[in-house]
Amino acid sequence: MAIATHLAIFDCDLLIFRTLSLSGSFRVPECIEPKLRFMQFPAPTFEFANPATSTPIWISTPTPPQTNMLDAKEVAKHNNKESCWVIISGNAYDVTDFLPDHPGGANIILRYAGRDATEEYDPIHPPGTIEESLPKEKHLGPVDPETIVAVVKPPSRAEQTAKEKAERQRKPLSQCINLHDFEEIASQFLSTKAWAYYSSSAEDTFTHTLNQQSFSKILFRPRVMRNVEHVSLSTRFLGSETALPFFVAPAAMARLGHPDGELCITRGCGRTGLIQGVSANASVAFDTIANSKITPDQTLWYQLYVNRDVSKSKTLLKSVAAAGYKAILLTVDTAIPGKREADERAKVAVEMDDDVQLTTGFQQGPDQPQGQGAADLPQGAPSNTSAKPKPQLSVAAAISTYQSPNVSWADLEWIRESTANLPIMLKGVQTVEDAVLAVEYGIRGIILSNHGGRQLDYAPTGLHTLLEIRKHAPWVLEKIEVYLDGGVRRGTDIIKALCLGARGVALGRPFLYALSAWGTDGVLRAIEILTEEMNIAMRLIGVTKLSELGPHLVNTKMLDQAIVDDVVLPNMEGIKRWTSKL
Repeated sequence: MAIATHLAIFDCDLLIFRTLSLSGSFRVPECIEPKLRFMQFPAPTFEFANPATSTPIWISTPTPPQTNMLDAKEVAKHNNKESCWVIISGNAYDVTDFLPDHPGGANIILRYAGRDATEEYDPIHPPGTIEESLPKEKHLGPVDPETIVAVVKPPSRAEQTAKEKAERQRKPLSQCINLHDFEEIASQFLSTKAWAYYSSSAEDTFTHTLNQQSFSKILFRPRVMRNVEHVSLSTRFLGSETALPFFVAPAAMARLGHPDGELCITRGCGRTGLIQGVSANASVAFDTIANSKITPDQTLWYQLYVNRDVSKSKTLLKSVAAAGYKAILLTVDTAIPGKREADERAKVAVEMDDDVQLTTGFQQGPDQPQGQGAADLPQGAPSNTSAKPKPQLSVAAAISTYQSPNVSWADLEWIRESTANLPIMLKGVQTVEDAVLAVEYGIRGIILSNHGGRQLDYAPTGLHTLLEIRKHAPWVLEKIEVYLDGGVRRGTDIIKALCLGARGVALGRPFLYALSAWGTDGVLRAIEILTEEMNIAMRLIGVTKLSELGPHLVNTKMLDQAIVDDVVLPNMEGIKRWTSKL
């Protein structure tokens, strides 16, 4: 049997293990990862027992003997746009016909034509994506693992040096004392592509910057001489209990930062009683996330981008409802992707690399020496570089190609029907007019959001829109639950939003940064920091319950002058008011 690298437990105070003579592989839950170290074992299936209870814990995925496996040399022959095979997680797929339709462009696939693409594929695709995208006849079967040569593109020397330096200088997690610390560390640890996607914002980044700055324009009006010994931060969002007045906003591609991706957030939220919004573009499948909840009553919300093929969205929503999600976050500010220039520059860097590869033997036959370009081929030999594939898209553009630009208020009817009337929250409301329409159409909640400054630059911040609602239609705050996101980095930011009538706030990027270097522990530490800051703020302004917060505790004069005076509220006479069928 080939020797493989596996994890073994050596802390016998907690767990006892014994190896079994079975073949396969396993993944150890992160909760016991601190007790692990790497070691080589020929027998990768383990039985664990808790010494206190003697209850066996099996962690194994036995691998049955495979017959008729492909040789990787055969796969390597199909290495161009006329015949393109790739290996994903030990299985070969014929993706030739899929090349023109790949959201990220054909180039990214052709970089791995005839080879193992798992390293590139895994961080940005939920398990099962390729199986669902290709017809069965394109599933070519397992490849003999003894013949596979994994293709791992090494980081640049500068990138590797920077990461090694960051690792040496990384402060202990306990010394991360605010959310900005996580962002700084993530900027050093993440790959260029991952950092560009996580941190990018639209055009001149004005709105992205203003998101954080707007909170600094609100002052507290603290009350003193009050008993503030015991503070409660618990509340309810859309009928679900939450220990803290914020939830984790849906943020895509968490596996770009950590192998466990969104599961780090699921664990962190489950252990602290928070609600998690799951991105439609999550790198872990939504049902896998649902099956990974820490407690049965843990609340998950699902973000929906309406598909150009509405039937696919209908089918998806039914599956989401069946998986136990409690609400739908309908994203309404993405009719087209914003111009995110950092993401674009990262794409250009990859394209330049592709251009080099396409002219230096990248698409070569398996027997041709590596590095022999088209100019070096024997006269008359076929060249695979005659036609370059279309340029690939940036990460943001690639994952949004399926999204419909035609979403309208009328779509709410079929969305409700597809989810058995789960609560719907509109994510991306930016004016008082649309907030009023949301009430009239029976929406349960809205998130005042500019997509983290990633869509339309010079769009209003969530705070600006909240003040606009307070000025022109304050009754909206009584009719539906209003949340905001964008630029929230402090517990004081959360308290300010609640004082102005928000039910709660959402944070996305800070948790991507936290998990990138620390996994679940980073998520838990970020939650701990925000909790501490909120407790301090509550006591220092003289309140102990969220219900005691109000506009009398803040001074908004520095922002009030930026709130528009003239608005035209919708004429409701022609709107068919929605009524629940429950």
